[in-house]
Amino acid sequence: MGAGVSSILGPEEEEVLETGLGDLPESCVALVLLHLAPTEICHVAKLNRAFAGAATADFVWETKLPKNYRYLMSFLADEEGYKIGLGRKEMYARLCRPIHFDGDSKVFWLDKCRGGICMSISSKAMVITGIDDRRYWNYIPTEESRFHSVAYLQQIWWLEIVGEIDFCFPAGTYSLFFRLHLGRASRRLGRRICSSEHVHGWDVKPVQFQLSTSDGQHALSRFYLDEPGSWILYRVGDFVVANSDMSTRLKFSMAQIDCTHTKGGLCVDSVLIFPKGFRQAKV
Repeated sequence: MGAGVSSILGPEEEEVLETGLGDLPESCVALVLLHLAPTEICHVAKLNRAFAGAATADFVWETKLPKNYRYLMSFLADEEGYKIGLGRKEMYARLCRPIHFDGDSKVFWLDKCRGGICMSISSKAMVITGIDDRRYWNYIPTEESRFHSVAYLQQIWWLEIVGEIDFCFPAGTYSLFFRLHLGRASRRLGRRICSSEHVHGWDVKPVQFQLSTSDGQHALSRFYLDEPGSWILYRVGDFVVANSDMSTRLKFSMAQIDCTHTKGGLCVDSVLIFPKGFRQAKV
């Protein structure tokens, strides 16, 4: 039966019946892309013209952007590209690159795989007890910080570091960390070396870390600092943002105020805020 029909239609008519992915309308392809992650959209855009065209549709990327993306893009008001207007895909790509603010002492970016906001806050944006006395603290240059310098503690009796941020985070659950390093790292003849000359006192009493939010959330953790020579992320705790359009005032601190002993040899780089579950291996 099939062979008879084929002989009647002829070879040209048979070819018309053959269809593939390239024959799908862009509007249909775009509806499929709504269910894919941003990185997956970029991969399938290479399949053919229909997928490439659909992968640039504003309504597709509108769903991938944080709900408060206009607020986030406002930090780029001085950039020429922002002034002339960007498509939603270009906005997403720009938000995935670091955006510095508050005199370059803070930076945030969009995690391109999951779409959550990540943030780093420099030690220079925090209040550090004794920072103006060079007998205790110094800012030292380093390539191991995105801010190109860290606060280095030689020795002190009373350790207290406090910071805060007022920001409209996209809704979700976030984790806060202090990025610390025992010992002073440097490079000699192209090799990384670490001096532990001033490292002492961190095994006597734990350091206390805290965070609190303007809507009453609190978290507290305590750690003995160890592993000289490595950058360690000390997790303070989590906080939840329910409304993307409301500003969250977040306060955080680390302290070791037992004056029965001195402590020293500590590098303080930054405070990091990630969507909960963000893999630390990416840091």
